[in-house]
Amino acid sequence: MKTYPLPKPKRFRVCFGIMFLRALKRYKDGKEHRYWSVVENRRLQGGRVSQRTVLYLGEINDAQQAAWQKSLEGFDEESGRWRQVKLFPEERGAASADMDRIGVRLSAMELRRPRHFGDCWLACKLWEELGLHEFWSEKFAGGREEVAWEKVLELLTVNRLLAPGSEWRLHREWFDQSAMDELLGEDFAVAEKNRLYRCLDRLLAHKQELFSHLQEKWRQMFDARFDLLLYDLTSTYFEGEMADYPKAKHGYSRDGRPDCRQVVIGLVVTTAGFPLAYEIMPGNTSDKTTLREFLKKIEDQYGKMNRVWMMDRGIPTE
Repeated sequence: MKTYPLPKPKRFRVCFGIMFLRALKRYKDGKEHRYWSVVENRRLQGGRVSQRTVLYLGEINDAQQAAWQKSLEGFDEESGRWRQVKLFPEERGAASADMDRIGVRLSAMELRRPRHFGDCWLACKLWEELGLHEFWSEKFAGGREEVAWEKVLELLTVNRLLAPGSEWRLHREWFDQSAMDELLGEDFAVAEKNRLYRCLDRLLAHKQELFSHLQEKWRQMFDARFDLLLYDLTSTYFEGEMADYPKAKHGYSRDGRPDCRQVVIGLVVTTAGFPLAYEIMPGNTSDKTTLREFLKKIEDQYGKMNRVWMMDRGIPTE
């Protein structure tokens, strides 16, 4: 296995909150391993504090731990001691005199935290035009969450459209680089990693209704036609045993990894790329056994009509 040296610690500049080291212990092969991250506290509305992982350090030894801990300290000139840096300064009262005037030193001004706005704004407008705000507000009605689930889902969708990546990357980097906090009217709580992970689990129950809603919107807005459909299958594999996921099976691997368990994904799209249905099937599913199920799925959901299906020749049988 190829290993990479950890980066050398650097002094962190004061920006947002309080940063500290967090250790996560795991036991493997009878030994205890400690994995470290640099974590930042972020103050939210109402005085609550959320935590954001700034840097993942991996497994480090005691000497490296001490070096990183020192890198998160600052020198206090008043006390003459090194102390942990506070990135949120204490609240200070405003000066009572000259409240209507302020002096600005232009040479000391600098641009901080530039953020993407235009593309995020356009993506949010598309969300509204497709009626997704009303659709998901109705589906998620009655919840008592601190942040509405439809706003978390809108954040995830905009991220997938503009900068596809994992929920972890959205939480750690992308949200702070975008103007989604202003566009959603929410602070960093909307991008907490556990909230992002939990959101997608709530969508599956509304899968068929969502496809029907989008199909009707696409027909109205883009005059989309659904008489010519493209059908294909692909697969994606997993590293690990995947013992708790029953659909993960060994099968024909399109990725050249027969040693890994996988799942098969079937997708039906129009010629313009609008998806009408998808299904995740066990990894040992044969291509030719899937066609009848998908034909029935489309007919049950969208009705029968004169359609032409296009697919690889290995899918249909006599």
